[in-house]
Parts: sequence; structure tokens; C-alpha cells
Amino acid sequence: MTTTIGIIIGAVAGCGVGVALSYTLLKKAITNRSQDILKKAESDAKALKKKSEEDAELLKKEKMLQAKEKFLQLKAEHEKTVNARNQELSNAENRLKQKENTLNQKLEDANRKINENNTLKEKLNRQLEITEQKQAELDKQTSVQKAKLESIAELTAQQAKEQLIQLMEDEARAEALVTIKEIVDEAQNTANMEAKKLVIKSIQRTGVETALENAVSVFNIENDEIKGRIIGREGRNIRTLENLTGVDVIIDDSPDTILLSSFDPVRREIARLSLHKLVTDGRIHPARIEEIVAKTKKQIEQEINEIGKRTCIDLGIHNMSHELMRMVGKMRYRSSYGQNLLQHSKEVANLCAIMAAELGLNPKLAKRAGLLHDIGKVPDTEPEMPHALFGAQLAEQYKEKPEIVNAIGAHHDEMEMNNLISPLVQVCDAISGARPGARREVVEAYMKRLNDLENLALTYPGVVKTFAIQAGRELRVIVGAEKVTDEQADQISFDLSKKIQNEMTYPGQIKITVIRETRSVNYAR
Repeated sequence: MTTTIGIIIGAVAGCGVGVALSYTLLKKAITNRSQDILKKAESDAKALKKKSEEDAELLKKEKMLQAKEKFLQLKAEHEKTVNARNQELSNAENRLKQKENTLNQKLEDANRKINENNTLKEKLNRQLEITEQKQAELDKQTSVQKAKLESIAELTAQQAKEQLIQLMEDEARAEALVTIKEIVDEAQNTANMEAKKLVIKSIQRTGVETALENAVSVFNIENDEIKGRIIGREGRNIRTLENLTGVDVIIDDSPDTILLSSFDPVRREIARLSLHKLVTDGRIHPARIEEIVAKTKKQIEQEINEIGKRTCIDLGIHNMSHELMRMVGKMRYRSSYGQNLLQHSKEVANLCAIMAAELGLNPKLAKRAGLLHDIGKVPDTEPEMPHALFGAQLAEQYKEKPEIVNAIGAHHDEMEMNNLISPLVQVCDAISGARPGARREVVEAYMKRLNDLENLALTYPGVVKTFAIQAGRELRVIVGAEKVTDEQADQISFDLSKKIQNEMTYPGQIKITVIRETRSVNYAR
């Protein structure tokens, strides 16, 4: 036991000694290894430091070289810029020297010219003095010659000048008259063919009808017994009808007819429709007449509105005032010289549109102006001004364009024209009224127009006789050969045409022919 313990103790002691010895040896080995590593690290650090110093030196040298190259480059660029500027300065200096030389040369030239001008001025002054002396001598000789001429001609210089001026004026007037006639003839020859083509084409493309209306409407009845019923007891029915419609109901011996007479076609139409309803209904008495006439008036008013609206739609005219459309409808019941006013206005509208399209104008504007040009003839109250001016006032009141207002007011030259639509409407109005069959003129007015035409020509000096022929479309003027020269005859024809155009109203155109002839008559006995 004791031995075992001693062995264990010895073993433990031996292990302790071994451990202590191992620790000592290991510590010594570690110390030696650490010293070796430390020495190697110091050696590596010195080598790295040396290498870093060498690399830094190389980098420094490289940067120095780059800096030197950059410096040299900048220096070269600077020198190049300086040289370029020096070259520019040199060139500018050369140009200035050249300009200075040029200016000096010009200055010398100017001085030389001044000297030459001074010399020339002296020469001119001497020549002027000589000319003035010669002019004085010439004036003196002219005075002497003038006195001799006056004594020979027995005329003063002023009288001779006046005679010469008068002679020149007469010659100039005669030449001017011939020139004017040639210009007018040339213009007519140039424009006549194209104008005829345009007018003919426009008329051919427009539907026309012959005037047939008058101031009397005929109401047909089946038998004469109805006449008594229309007259009524003591004429009360016919008086009521006349008072309500404003139409004269003429019942005479004409078989199966009753005449309705009134200047207003609307009134005649109301009376005709009312009579037709009364006769168809069979009840004819004052109360029934009042009822039928009131209904007929409303019916006619509706028809007028419908006619105006349909007319505008047919012509392609839009955005027109309702009141103006109503007046357009009223044109259906109005006539002028037997020509229905609505048909006339539609015809003028179509002519205006066609001509405007041919002439490059606005056809819609021209058509609108043509339709409304006679709107002043159908007012609700009779105005005191001409229908053209009243129509222009109505168009302006209902916000029509200024061109249309001017065309309406100027189509009878009662307002100055300020646009191309106005003369177009005037021409188309004349074409529509002047074509054969368009209008029926009252005989008294026709005779008065021919008499006025002949009397107007008789107001000119030297006129012997005048004849209006071809229904007033030609005026022949006979002048005395001993009183009027050929040039004066041309002047009378020209002046008379202008005066007729400005002072008279007529359809179409009038040809003025001035005849001057010399007749020698002798008798053999």
C-alpha cells in the first residue's frame, strides 16, 4: 500500500517534473521562434520601407517629368497664341497703314478736284457774265422786233397769245374728244363680248316666267243666284265683306263671275279665299263673314311665313331673321309692273349667285343681297322714303352684313356703292326687269317716258328734231349741219347718254344716235 502510494506519488512527481521541464523547453522554443519572427518582420519592414522609398522616388520623378511636359506644352500653346496675336496686330497695322495711304490719296484727289472746281467756277462766272450781256442785248433786240411785229400785225402780244391759246384749246378739245371716243369704243369692243357671254349664260341658267298679274282677281261662281246671297239683304253682306277685307267686290252683269279689285294682292287673296269658303259652306251672313275673314287672315299669315321659310331653304340661305323671312313671303302677293315680286327677287338672287361665281366673288352673299334687294316694297306700314333706302334700313335693323345693306340701298343709285356686290345686284335687277315679258308697263307711264326722252334731247343747242323709236330703246337726234360740227355731234351724243343715265329710269339700255347731214335742194323749171 505504502509502496503503491509511493509509486503514485513518484509518478505524479515525475509527471510534474516532466510538465515543468516541457513548459520550460516550450517557452524557450517559443521565445526563440518569436525572436526569429520578430527579426524576420523587422527585416521585411526594412525591405518594404526601402522598396516604398524607391517607388516614391520613381513616382516623384515620373510626376516631375509629367509636370515638365505639361509646362512645356502650355508654354508652346502660349507662344503659339502670342504669335497669332502678334500676327493679327501686324496685319491690323498693315491695314491701317494701307487705309492711311488710301485716305491720303483721296485727300490729294479731293484737293485737286477742289482746285479744278475753283478754276471751272471762275470760267463759268466769266461765261455767265458774257451770257447776261448777250441776254440783255437779245432782250433789247426782242423788244425792237416785238414792237415791229405789233405794228405790222396790228395786235398786241397779249392779244396774239390769247388767240394762240384759244386755237390750241380748240385743237386740244377736238383731239381729246376723238381720243375719248376711241378709248370708249376700244373698251366696249374689248369688254362687250365677255359681258354678253356672262349675261347670256346667267340668264340661260335662270328659270323665268312672263308677267301676268294685275290689280283685279276673278272669282268664278256656279250660277247668278249666288250673287244675290253674297250681296245680302240691302247689301249688308257685301258691305261687311268689303269693310273687313278692304277690297271692292264688283258684281255686275258678267255671267258667273265676281271681280275683286284692290291694289294689295294680300287683301285680294283674303277676299277670294273667304268668298270661296262662304260659298262652299252656304251660310252667308255678317257674323259668319267676320269669322271666315278672321280665319283666312290667320291662314294667309301662316302661308306667308311658310313661303318665306321655304324660299330661303330652296335658295340655300340660312340664319335670316324671322321678320325678314316673313317679308320675303309677303313678296309672293306683291307685283311690280305685273311682275311677281317674289319671282323677281328669286330670279335676281340666282343671277347674282351665278355672276358672282363667274367673277370670283362670294355667291352666297350675292344671292342673299339679291333676294332682299326689294324688301322695302313690302313693309307693314307705308314709309315716306324710297323703297331701296327703307329696305337698307330694315336689313341693318335685323343685323344683316354691311355689304348686303349697301347693295339693297344702292340698287337704284340712292346710296353710294362701297363694295362689288352692290353693282352686281343693280345689274341683275335690271336684267330681270328688262327681259322680254318680265314686266307690263302702264301705257301712260310708257308714253311719259318717251316724251321725257325726246324733250331731254331738245334742250341741247343745235338740235332740230328728236325721235324715240324701238319702244324707247333708241333715240335719234337730228342736228342742224350749219349749227353743229362733227366733233360737237359726238360730244352731244356722249353728254346726252350720260344725262339720260343719271336723270331717267328705264329698262335695259338706250342707244343715242346723233345725225348731222347737209342737204342741197334746187328745182329745175
